[in-house]
Amino acid sequence: MSTGEVDAAAAGLPEGTVPRRVVTGHDANGVSVVVSDGIVPVHRVMPEDGAGFYEVWQTSGMPAPIVADEGDPTIGSIRVPPPVNGTKIRVNEFFPGHVGPEGRQSPVHRTESVDYGIVLEGEIVLILDDSETTLRAGDICVQRGTDHAWANRTDRVCRMAFILIDGHFEDELLTVLPGDVRDQLMTAGPHGPGARGEKN
Repeated sequence: MSTGEVDAAAAGLPEGTVPRRVVTGHDANGVSVVVSDGIVPVHRVMPEDGAGFYEVWQTSGMPAPIVADEGDPTIGSIRVPPPVNGTKIRVNEFFPGHVGPEGRQSPVHRTESVDYGIVLEGEIVLILDDSETTLRAGDICVQRGTDHAWANRTDRVCRMAFILIDGHFEDELLTVLPGDVRDQLMTAGPHGPGARGEKN
């Protein structure tokens, strides 16, 4: 199994659909080549949320450094936000039947990033402080540093691609956010620091 992977069947969850990843690079002569082709190596199922996490790629600088070939930057623990000045792409699956009594499937969380969430298949509910919005296949959510949670309230898997870009709260916004907002950011996995309102 890959880093931290949970046996989905043992957890009573579907196996999930781990995406194929093709990574390009250059050979010693500068020729464009495929350097790897296979399923994403870091993938795991979170039984407490009924969700699958599939880490596709990440960068750690801006502009992103490009070298001929590099080690896999996703190896290691699942961290929700991208690295400082970096980006991250992951695919998530939200399995049906895991919405808690409060109507959420994920903890309420916030990251200091701009995230593009693209619904690939199924349907998901985005939960904000004041409202809920249903997103369906083909819809795109632009998440801009807000507190939010997700819930799949259907009987089908919802599959989403997330592209996360490191961001910075400007002073004007910080004047209306809680004073400890940066202490409340989700900086680790889905149940690490910054995960609030855990499901019962």
